[in-house]
Amino acid sequence: MPIQNSPYKAFATLLSSSGHPVSPAELHGLLLGRSCAGAGFDADGWLVDASDVLGSAPEDTVRQALIGLQEMVKGELTGDDMTVVLLLPSDDEPLAERAIALGQWCQGFLAGFGLAAGQTALTTEAMEVLQDLAAIAQVQDALDESDDGESDYMEVMEYLRVAPLLLFTECNKPAAPEPKPSLH
Repeated sequence: MPIQNSPYKAFATLLSSSGHPVSPAELHGLLLGRSCAGAGFDADGWLVDASDVLGSAPEDTVRQALIGLQEMVKGELTGDDMTVVLLLPSDDEPLAERAIALGQWCQGFLAGFGLAAGQTALTTEAMEVLQDLAAIAQVQDALDESDDGESDYMEVMEYLRVAPLLLFTECNKPAAPEPKPSLH
């Protein structure tokens, strides 16, 4: 049963009808990347970064959608479930289209992470995750319409649901408390 108006398609329609030829996947990746790198959840900062990608300040409907997307991401990263839902085309879309969106999501994530992380020192594990994302960003031509291609796509998607959580946890650790002076 095809999804007539998936969140991805609805957002894509909103963006294109507003004159922003940007993929919802890229915007979601950008938002999640900057959030995971420690940018916080201030709407103004997010809207500035989104405006850069959109090419202009978003009009009210797009602005509200971007703020709603940020609230969703904030809930996912700070909630008890620790689950990330990727904004990608639905499973009934052709694999090639979904793979392109997956690459755009990774490119957006890396851009957002780079914007917010600056010179933050990362663990080897976090660096490996970022390298994986860079490799996945190039995947769109590697998947073919087959059961194996579909399986590979699903595997990558599952990885991408977990990878941001690792980076968010690492980059948003509470500061270590100051050692208390000992009383002798």
